[in-house]
Amino acid sequence: MSWQIFALGAAFFAALTAIFGKVGVSDLNSNLATFIRTMIVLIVSAILISIRQEWVRPMHLPSKSILFLILSGLSTGLSWLCYYHALQLGPASKVAPIDKLSVVLVVIFAILFLGEPLTWKVGLGVFLIASGVVLMTL
Repeated sequence: MSWQIFALGAAFFAALTAIFGKVGVSDLNSNLATFIRTMIVLIVSAILISIRQEWVRPMHLPSKSILFLILSGLSTGLSWLCYYHALQLGPASKVAPIDKLSVVLVVIFAILFLGEPLTWKVGLGVFLIASGVVLMTL
């Protein structure tokens, strides 16, 4: 399957995450809700890796990969904590679009740190996303 199918799946499940998360934090502390969500992600990931027999001994993993996955995990945790707290305080229809400003930031970071090119299409897309977030959250 192509990466586009998985990207659409990610978008679909991210949308469900906002809806389910909004309901989930309505009667629960947002930090505890994030912890519970994280445990579910851990369990599902472990099951998938076990089914596919993809476990690898830690000493066989590249240290650069481990470092950046640790940094990614820290970023994910902080993102989820902020996201769930925002959902607890605000409407999902406004929190989710602001969260999607991450797309704009990814493009900027990819240009600055990964050397990815900025094409006119990407620039226009970033502008439209940012404009859409502003329109949706006013």
